[in-house]
Amino acid sequence: MLHSVGRDIVHVTRKSVVSQNLVTDDVAVVEGETAIISCRVKNNDDSVIQLLNPNRQTIYFRDMRPLKDGRFQLVNFSDNELRVSLSNVSLSDEGRYVCQLYTDPPQEAYADITVLIPPGNPVIEAKDEVLSEGNETEMTCTAMSSKPAATIRWMKGDKELSGKPKVELTYDKMYTVTSRVTFTVSKEDDGVPVTCIVDHPAVKDFRARKNLEVQCEYRSLISSYIILLGQCELLCFLCLCSVFSKPQPQRVSWQKVDDDVPSHAVIIGGDLYIENLNKSYNGTYRCVASNPLGESFDDYVLYVYDSRAGEGAPRTVDHAVIGGVVAVVVFAMLCLLIVLGRYFARHKGRGPENKGQIIHRRAARVQSPKMTRRW
Repeated sequence: MLHSVGRDIVHVTRKSVVSQNLVTDDVAVVEGETAIISCRVKNNDDSVIQLLNPNRQTIYFRDMRPLKDGRFQLVNFSDNELRVSLSNVSLSDEGRYVCQLYTDPPQEAYADITVLIPPGNPVIEAKDEVLSEGNETEMTCTAMSSKPAATIRWMKGDKELSGKPKVELTYDKMYTVTSRVTFTVSKEDDGVPVTCIVDHPAVKDFRARKNLEVQCEYRSLISSYIILLGQCELLCFLCLCSVFSKPQPQRVSWQKVDDDVPSHAVIIGGDLYIENLNKSYNGTYRCVASNPLGESFDDYVLYVYDSRAGEGAPRTVDHAVIGGVVAVVVFAMLCLLIVLGRYFARHKGRGPENKGQIIHRRAARVQSPKMTRRW
C-alpha cells in the first residue's frame, strides 16, 4: 500500500496474520494403564505451549516439567505438539486437563480424561437348581463395581432372552448392575446353557454360564415280539418296556389290569416274558415306572387268537407248517419222478419177444414146486 507524504512515497507492508488453532482430544483409559495427552497447534508462530492438570497446576511448560509427579513423561515436543504420557492411571487422575497456548489473547483447549473400571466377574444365581418341565424359573446376573455402568444381555442356547436391569451407584462412585430374567422350561432345555454376557468399554466377551437341569415327565415305549424259535414248545410272548425320564426311574414293573400276571411269566425290569400262549392270557398288561417325582404307566393289549374254527375268533395260519408240508410234497414228487425215470429207462426198447420170455420165466417159476415134488 502506498502512502504519499509530500513528495516522498513510503512503502508500508502489512503482514497478513494467520490464526493459530489449538486442538486436543478426550481420552478414555482403563484403570492402571497409560493415558496419552496431546496438545497440537496449527500454524504456530513460536508461541509457548504448556499443559495444566485439573487443578490448574503446570505439568509441562514447553519441554520442562515443573510438577513433581514422575508418572508424567514427555513423549514429544515440537513447535506444533506437546505430547505427554500419564502411567498407572487411577480414578483420582480423572478430570479436565488444559492445553494452553501463550498468544494474545491466550488460547486454551480441554482434554477430559475418563478412567474406565471393569466390573468384577459376573455371577449367576438361579432360583431353582433343579427344574421341572413346564415350570417357570428366574435367574439373576450381577456385575459389580464398574465405571461406567455395564450392560447385561442374556442367551439361552442360541436364543436371546429379555432381562430387566437394575443399576445402583455405590458410595465410591462405582456402579453395580443386576439383571433378572424369567422364562419357562421344557424337557428340550435340559443341559442347555444360560449365558449372562456383560458389555463394558473396558472388557470384551465377559460372561458367566449355567447349564439348566430339567426333570421331565415319563415317556415310555413298549415293544412286543411273538417268538417262533425252537426254545419255545409253543408260541412265546416277549414285551419290552423302555422308560425315558429324568431322574431315571427307580422301579419298572408289569401288572395285568383286573387280573393277576400268569404265574409262570418271567419279569426282569421292563421285560415281560410268557411261554405257551393261550386265550387265558388275553388282557391288558401295564408297564408301571416310578421315581421321586411320581409314577406313570403305559398299557399293552395282548390277544391270543383261537386256533379252532367256529368260535368267532379269526384263525391264524402257521406259515412254518405250510412251508413244511409244501416241502414234503415237493420231495415226494421228486422221488416219484426219479423212480419212474429209472423204470422207463430200464425197459425202453423191449418188444413182444421179450415179453414172451418174461411170461415163460414166470411160468417156469410157478411149475418149479411140482417138479421138486416129482423128484
